[in-house]
Amino acid sequence: MTQQKLPLAQSTAKPMNEQERQLHYPFGDTLPALGSTVAVAPGVKWIRMGLPFALDHINLWLLRDALPAADGSGTVQGWTVVDCCITRDETKAQWEQIFANELEGLPVLRVLVTHMHPDHMGLAHWLCARWNAPLWISATDYQAAKIASQSTTGFGGDAAAEFFASHGLTDPDAQAKIRARTSYYPNMVPAVPPRYTRLLDGKTVTIGGHAWQCISGYGHAPEHMALYCQTLNVLISGDMVLPRISTNISVYEHEPEANSLALFLDSIDKFKTLPADALVLPSHGRPFKGLHTRVQQLQDHHRDRLADVLAACQTQMQTAADMLPVLFKRELDLHQTTFAMGESVAHLHHLWFGGKLRRVLGGDGVYRFGV
Repeated sequence: MTQQKLPLAQSTAKPMNEQERQLHYPFGDTLPALGSTVAVAPGVKWIRMGLPFALDHINLWLLRDALPAADGSGTVQGWTVVDCCITRDETKAQWEQIFANELEGLPVLRVLVTHMHPDHMGLAHWLCARWNAPLWISATDYQAAKIASQSTTGFGGDAAAEFFASHGLTDPDAQAKIRARTSYYPNMVPAVPPRYTRLLDGKTVTIGGHAWQCISGYGHAPEHMALYCQTLNVLISGDMVLPRISTNISVYEHEPEANSLALFLDSIDKFKTLPADALVLPSHGRPFKGLHTRVQQLQDHHRDRLADVLAACQTQMQTAADMLPVLFKRELDLHQTTFAMGESVAHLHHLWFGGKLRRVLGGDGVYRFGV
């Protein structure tokens, strides 16, 4: 969609919270209409697709591109897609609308995925096959996606249930539901492209004549890649910096001793070296300016939550399940509870690795933390 068509876009953004008011939203409440786009920078289009979760949408990006023709005959004009949404019929239908209405008669030349989570990776295999386009992603997340598409890592099955039980989530109903959720990732990411091009921290990817610098991030995904273009002063932040919510930072059964929160806080420090007025294109929420402010808000948020957890552990030993009402003031469904448990362990581990808490494995097989 061109700037002249902006009034046709949806304008249904949620009311801003206090921290959001400290940020600047150049496009106001404008949201891309279903199957359409909004131009946010020269050669950069914003797509918004629905998700069947509490977090009900994901932002995807089209970058105008040109690549050498395979036969050496010149240059092929087209688009790079950044992130893909989950696999489901509704999403494919929305993509078909995009192909018909927003590509200006040009092909998709490559598919770039910021990280392996289902809402980002889900349709990569379909898009790559549909356009005979290569996948670009970090090596760690490519391998993690390959494994997860054939397993239940992090979200369900016996191993996940046992891990959450070892951190105090022993409710029989919750345990039964987690054990029964054996195809969580494969249902949304049924396949992964057989080949990929590797994104590396510090590597520059030329897209449409613009240099985009890869910036690695950890704690949220194995090896998340954000991209910054100096000439456009645009940051595709993926899930590392979101304007309205804090990024999920979790510990799961496949890396049970992880210090994910420390990795995340170290990672977002990198963004302070970018211009404060960069236009940030997040995976959830609206494009915004105020990058340094938002990074500081996230650091302050986790500092405050760590203080809450430490205070709760002062008087008696606590499990990660005990910390759920401390960290989350709203009612959680099972999908949210699995993420919340991962976050609870991450905060406890940060304090444990930092020497502020000790960890004890009880005779019941449950870890508890205290001073």
